[in-house]
Order: sequence, then structure tokens, then C-alpha cells
Amino acid sequence: MAVQSEVCAKSVLTKSGISDYAVNCYYGCLHNCVYCYARYMRKFNNHTEPWGQYLDAKINAPEVLAREVTRKAPGKIFFSSACDAWQPAERKYELTRQCLKIAIDAGFSISALTKSSLVTRDFDILSASPNVSLGCTITTVNESIRRKIEPAASSSESRIQTLTRARKMGIATWAFCGPLMPGLTDTPENIEQLFAALSTLELDQILIDKLNFRSGVFESVMDLLQRFYPALTPMYRSLYQNQQEYDAYADRLVVVVTEAARAAGISSKLQLICR
Repeated sequence: MAVQSEVCAKSVLTKSGISDYAVNCYYGCLHNCVYCYARYMRKFNNHTEPWGQYLDAKINAPEVLAREVTRKAPGKIFFSSACDAWQPAERKYELTRQCLKIAIDAGFSISALTKSSLVTRDFDILSASPNVSLGCTITTVNESIRRKIEPAASSSESRIQTLTRARKMGIATWAFCGPLMPGLTDTPENIEQLFAALSTLELDQILIDKLNFRSGVFESVMDLLQRFYPALTPMYRSLYQNQQEYDAYADRLVVVVTEAARAAGISSKLQLICR
């Protein structure tokens, strides 16, 4: 059973390699995605539970942010770099909602990425600013696979609907298709189906990434494979242990993605970060 608690933070507006700043209103994420890179955050807290099985809500985040935005130069804030800002607990706490309002009112621009349709609750705030963009992570339209690799996140179809609604409200939208997982979501069939769905949306950008075996991701993915896709375990082990093979795989993925994007008519929107 997941452990949830309330904590107080000293700072929430932090420097980020993704954007000027990042805001994370939670420690941990109960979406429990098998490939989550943020599991490295475990080393910064005292939790013994596996990543995806604990959550700390920074209940003073709005109060702290309200002070910090008066002391730091306005820039772009990414919501969120180490958790999903709209994971289930946000329905109760509304920390992200409050922080969005504070940041926008202070003149900061917003870039947000989520796997949750809960973000639609905050479209009144997001649509009121011209300096907002919203992305949804969508790695597959196969719900059988999606439920295994992103078990507590919203369905892919609901994320597609979320992006549709956002665009209709004047919010800039983009999709993050990553990480694509070898033998599961990187197959030509999956990518073609995914791009066919995305081609119906008015997206500004589509980002593509490969799977990176970092910070315990390999162990997490292997556990999934052993339970559901044991035939894939030798390939993953080989990619993990052999950098040359991994690089060759990434090159092949670029070819598959590029060809599929051309066929779907979305090449101009594609940004490859899987090279």
C-alpha cells in the first residue's frame, strides 16, 4: 500500500536543466510508471518504500512560492521535473493549482507536462495567460501495454482529449512520446498508430525519446518484463550491458520514427532527443 504524508518545504522554485526553473509540489509520484527517471530522488529523502509507492505533499508550497517569486528574476517554470504535478493527490491538495496562479500572476511563463487529465481542472488558469504551453506524455495507444507501464496514469485516449480541449481554449500544446520501450512501444506498428492519433491534433511539437537505463530504471523495467514479457529480457539485458549495441539500437529507432512521421505528415513537428 502506498505511503502518503504531508511535509513542509524550504524552497519550491528551483533551478532546472529543463527550464529556467522547476516547481515540484510533491516528493514522489504515485503514477508508478515503470520507466520513471525521477526515481533518483529517493536518495534525497528517508523513504524505504520503492519508487512509485510513496508520496509527500509539500503542503506549504504555495506560501513558499509566493515569497520566492518576489526574489527571483521572472523566467520559465517547468511543472514538474521530479513528479507529475497532477497526480491523484493533487485533486485533494490543489497545490499545483495554487502555485500556477501565483507564478502566472508574478509574470512567469509556464511549461507543463503531465500524464493526467486532471490538468483540465486548471484550464481556467492556464488559458488566461499567453505564456503557457501544455504537453502530455503519450507513449502508446495500446491500453493493454499502457496499463502495465503507466499503471496509475490517465488513459492515452484521455490525454489526447486533454490536448484537444487545451488547444480549443487557446493553450499551446505538445506531446512527449518517450521513452519508447524496445519491443513494446518502439515497434513500427505502435509508432504508426501513435503518430496517426497525434496527427489529428494541432500540436506545436512532438518530442521523441528512447529508454535510458538510469537510476534503477533497468531493474524496474526488468521486473515488469519478467512478469509480463519474459521473452524480451535477453534483449534488454544486452542493450543495458553493451553500449555499442545500445547506440546501434538508437540509430535504428531514429530511422523508424522518421519514416513513420513522414508517413503521418508530422515531420515538421518532430524533435528527436533519442539520438
